[in-house]
Amino acid sequence: MLQAVKNFLVREDGPTAVEYAVMLALIIVVCIAAITALGTNANKTFGTVGNAIGGTAS
Repeated sequence: MLQAVKNFLVREDGPTAVEYAVMLALIIVVCIAAITALGTNANKTFGTVGNAIGGTAS
């Protein structure tokens, strides 16, 4: 058992997987932030256009 743990710590597969997981999490956070900002801007734009043509925006 101790040898298995030692081999895991010596190999680079474990740290590499953790690094990829952290990068993936950061990419997901950035994508969610970008989609949220884009949605907010699109909502404002459609509201402005709707008001300009005489409709009602909710």
